Amino acid sequence: MYQFDTPFYFYFFGVLPVLWLGFYLVMRWKRKAQLQFTDANLMKKLSPYRSRFKPGFKLILLSLSISFLVIGLVNPKIGTQLETVKREGVDIVFAIDVSKSMLAEDIAPNRLEKSKRLVSAIMNQLASDRIGIIAYAAQAIPQLPITTDYGAGRMFLQALNTDMLSSQGTALDAALDLSGTFFDDEDQTNRVVFLISDGEDHSEEGESAAKRASALGIRIFTFGVGTEQGAPIPIKKNGIIESYKKNLEGETVITKRNEEILKVIAKVSGGEYTDGNETQEVLDFVSDKLKSMDKKEFEAKKFVSYKDQFQAFLLAGFLLLLIEIFLFETKTKWVQNLNLFNEK
Repeated sequence: MYQFDTPFYFYFFGVLPVLWLGFYLVMRWKRKAQLQFTDANLMKKLSPYRSRFKPGFKLILLSLSISFLVIGLVNPKIGTQLETVKREGVDIVFAIDVSKSMLAEDIAPNRLEKSKRLVSAIMNQLASDRIGIIAYAAQAIPQLPITTDYGAGRMFLQALNTDMLSSQGTALDAALDLSGTFFDDEDQTNRVVFLISDGEDHSEEGESAAKRASALGIRIFTFGVGTEQGAPIPIKKNGIIESYKKNLEGETVITKRNEEILKVIAKVSGGEYTDGNETQEVLDFVSDKLKSMDKKEFEAKKFVSYKDQFQAFLLAGFLLLLIEIFLFETKTKWVQNLNLFNEK
């Protein structure tokens, strides 16, 4: 296991393309300038000790030196001690609506981005709970199994978009049925699903699925995003709105938040509904609910000791830099005698 102490310094790798481009332009300029006064054969006689190989070799040394110095500044750390730690928490599955209606912009920047930010904010205040992620539209697909790796959770969360499922619609029942397969610990006393959606369910099976989930001991807390007034669904190309989704009659479709189905699902399963547009209200609600729940103790593997690895990279970088500085562009006599590079 490894981690980077200051990954910001990776941006310094951007110096390398600039360095290579500058070297190419300078060498090209030199060649043109020399040919204005003499030809190639006469240039060899005028500069018999000039090496054609060393300028490029010096560039390679300088590039390697910069690379090693950047890696040294980033300070990679390697885990050296794996320890089993015990935690107490609740298993939480986030079921996130990725149907096209979530592109409506009645909540800035749109319903889906609002949902992702809301889930990210909830993750930020979790400590020892396990999380899983489901994405759903007309069908549901697992994104992240139950885990304590919040970093992976954020990565999968950011990848959610409305194009990941070809079939469109909002099948709440598919998401709830799939969430029931995520809880593999029979001794877990609290199983929680946080369902984030605009509530536009086209399957009409959401209530039945909620009852099935409740029979498995799952409590569903629903968060509605969007407004009751609704908004059209934009069709974008390269980030620019070209038109809005229309029905078969050619009229612009207005998608509205449907609180009723979300409230019914929450009530049937022993959970509660909350307005997902108000982030702080949701965070306070989640915090209060999790505090009141019984926690399950479980074990997790974790690296608790890391060793810095920057020393070797910095040393290699400085050594290569010194070699590059003291390496002249003239031919080396013993190398010339070996004739490795056909330098006559």
